Amino acid sequence: MVRIINYKKRVAETKEFFVLEVSGGIEMVLSKTTGMYYATSKKATITSTFDEETCKSLIGSEFPGSIVKEECEPYEYTIQDTAEIITLSHRYVYRAEELIISKVYSAPGNLSMAD
Repeated sequence: MVRIINYKKRVAETKEFFVLEVSGGIEMVLSKTTGMYYATSKKATITSTFDEETCKSLIGSEFPGSIVKEECEPYEYTIQDTAEIITLSHRYVYRAEELIISKVYSAPGNLSMAD
């Protein structure tokens, strides 16, 4: 499950739209520098067709899916706390849960009665 935690206004090709910021569940991660665990959660944005009022009303809503790591073209990212610029080659994206539907087919004449 993911939860809508915020929304943001974006502009592309002079058109305004809103994206929903979603968060996955809490994960415990082992720090490479301190050796201590810390709690975190993956976040991603989902483009929407909603107006701002609808986006506001959706905060806190949960729906099926998860946030997964996806490889992408390298890009520069500035760490807010330190202003250090690093190069990343991944991003986190929302993935819907896949529904698995199994169908059982039986050829005519292959029916048997239980004893």
